[in-house]
Amino acid sequence: MRSWFVRARESFWLLPTLFGIAAICLAWGLTELDRLLQADGTVALPFEAGLSATGGRAILTVIGGTMLGVAATSFSITISVLATTSSTYGPRLVRNFMADRGNQLVLAVLTSTFLYTLVVLGAVRTEQDSTSAFVPLVAVGFAVILAVGDVAVLVYFIHHIAGSVQVTTLQARVSDELRAVIDLVYPESPSAPPAVVTGLQRTNVVRARSTGYVQFVDIDRLVSCARNGDGVLRVTATPGTYVLDGDPIAEWFLLPTAPAASAASDPDHDAHADAVERAFSIDSPRTPHQDLVLAARNLTEIGVRGLASGTNDPYTAQSVIDALTAALVTLCTRPVSMNRIADADGDLRVLCAWPTPDEVMQEVLATLRIYAVPHPLVVSAIVQAMSRLEKVAAGRCRIILRVQSDALRDAFVRTEPAQADAAPILSALDGVRADLASL
Repeated sequence: MRSWFVRARESFWLLPTLFGIAAICLAWGLTELDRLLQADGTVALPFEAGLSATGGRAILTVIGGTMLGVAATSFSITISVLATTSSTYGPRLVRNFMADRGNQLVLAVLTSTFLYTLVVLGAVRTEQDSTSAFVPLVAVGFAVILAVGDVAVLVYFIHHIAGSVQVTTLQARVSDELRAVIDLVYPESPSAPPAVVTGLQRTNVVRARSTGYVQFVDIDRLVSCARNGDGVLRVTATPGTYVLDGDPIAEWFLLPTAPAASAASDPDHDAHADAVERAFSIDSPRTPHQDLVLAARNLTEIGVRGLASGTNDPYTAQSVIDALTAALVTLCTRPVSMNRIADADGDLRVLCAWPTPDEVMQEVLATLRIYAVPHPLVVSAIVQAMSRLEKVAAGRCRIILRVQSDALRDAFVRTEPAQADAAPILSALDGVRADLASL
């Protein structure tokens, strides 16, 4: 269900569908209101005095036809932007444009205006229609108001689409997405972890019933399942893991104090396995909503594509490195995830190993190093990032920084850069390596 909701939220059809249904209902409602008003003797409104059925039809026809044409043009512009985004920034970032609420809202407003005028137009009657003349004055007046609002929406769309194709806008959006995942996986003020439980005995395995990437794991549901089964669940397929049909995604463990008849030890545990399996959203696209590594990779990809020979934009890469540095500093300074989740009573219920800061740092620095070494400007930005990370890194993160700084120096020297470019970079990089070796 969650994977369906995520796909719908990031599609172009959800908001237009909801707005279209609302527009049809509104058209019917205002038309019936017009019938009631005219039945009570109200045959004209101050701002529509003398409006005939022919005039009402003409107004509605112009508004409906114009809005449909504008909607088609707006959709064409959006598709063009999607194609540009896919080729310039990478196909994985197209999702950010499709999930953009501004684009979805514009398409929804324009198409719903067309549907509204279409329904109201069908209610207009002239004396030549073998029935009494009827002009829904309130509904026609509201259509004019919608047309005025649509003009403002069109102006907003032009401004919004022009801003959304800028790399700074896309970078900020992906950077915010990375920050959101960090806050989700490594909260600033986490709850106290439960005590370590020894003597856990694995009893059952929950397996995937479809093939794809694990997009989301509902931890709260797993806690509830483990509590109801009087056991502990260990997540073996975290978000971002590719699983095949039948691969294990979770394991049941029996608590030392649990009764022998608990769900965790029940060999016929189909009902509990169903509940656990529903906590995992598995689908073909990999999404960054709970996937820390992918969220960092998406931001890194913007910088890497800026270094492509066809683009050759090292300044974009520098900006991306600054954003990644801010995210990695935040990640390194957050409390360490204990990977143990308790229920409301403080009892251990779920074990889930999230990606560690050193794993994310390894992914980012290794990728940047591979593509950045021919560009002294970008190498300088990486060295500055390492210097900042050295001040907050501890444990495994310092080891990763030392390994990557050594690898960066070796790779940069092999490119034989000009002495004027190499001297300040190598001096700064050697300083970072010395700081890392001193502790």
